[in-house]
Amino acid sequence: MRVIVLLMLLANFLVWPATAARAHALDPAFLELQDLGGNSWRVLWRVPQVNGAPMAISVVLPQSCTPGEAPPFNFDGRGFTVVWVVSCPDGIEGGEISVPGLDATQTDVLVRYELSPGVAESNRLTPGSPTFTVPAPLGPIGVLRTYFALGVSHILSGTDHLLFVFALLLLIPNRRTLIGAVTAFTVAHSLSLAAATFGWIVLPSPPVEAVIALSIMFLAAELFRPAGTGLRLTERYPWSVAFTFGLLHGLGFAGALQEIGLPAGDVPLALLSFNLGVEAGQLVFIAFVLTVGTLLQRLYPRMIAAVTIRGRTGTRTLGYIIGGISGVWFIARLAAF
Repeated sequence: MRVIVLLMLLANFLVWPATAARAHALDPAFLELQDLGGNSWRVLWRVPQVNGAPMAISVVLPQSCTPGEAPPFNFDGRGFTVVWVVSCPDGIEGGEISVPGLDATQTDVLVRYELSPGVAESNRLTPGSPTFTVPAPLGPIGVLRTYFALGVSHILSGTDHLLFVFALLLLIPNRRTLIGAVTAFTVAHSLSLAAATFGWIVLPSPPVEAVIALSIMFLAAELFRPAGTGLRLTERYPWSVAFTFGLLHGLGFAGALQEIGLPAGDVPLALLSFNLGVEAGQLVFIAFVLTVGTLLQRLYPRMIAAVTIRGRTGTRTLGYIIGGISGVWFIARLAAF
């Protein structure tokens, strides 16, 4: 009975992120103000979709900017985007930018703005802080802080990446081997993230996202392989499997980062801080899973054995759950081609 309860809890834990990912409710919104010269700024405002409609947030630009209200949205296949030009006779430095409705969501807004043509600065608005006053140029510290926080936010809201890491934890019970596999995954997605950011690898986002879903389906298939059929591929070559799929997941991180944009003149620093944020968020997730697993192992060892030992009903059930979720993602992402 306890095993069934645990499986129900785990299923709820895994299915809920799938629903959130389907709605894109945790994707960051993006606001860009590009200085066109002559007191004019090009405004790009992009919000996630929630159940087929734009997320219920809006943007308020500095008071001197006209027109201050955004035109109607256009759907771009993943979110809703609108572009228009505003006139700000007093400039935007010292002006206030706010996102009404953000406090009722679970997403962030990255604001990228130019105080002079070609020189970009960044800031991040959160549900707890949906307003900021445009400061003078922040310099490297501001870029580091903003993109680090964005990296943490992206990985902790990236349910597909977390589900992959969770499946990897289930497949590799040996701690030393697990550390090596996670390190290989980290090195790989850091390399592909950098390569894609600098334009050395150029791939469209929908196929990359679909293959990421396939990588999770592969680990799910490994989970429900019965005992007595020899070592699974992940058990024989844990570091190689983690490294190979890490390259794919890095391209997924790069797609998100390219949608957000990088500050001109600070691309290496922004890339480094974003990647450090991703790693920090990933380590927090791994530490959480291992801590909860250790506590449950002491309290309910038979229950944990049912979901961690190969061939047990709980392990196979988790394989089907993870495979089902990633299969839904795969089909949805194919539709986005």
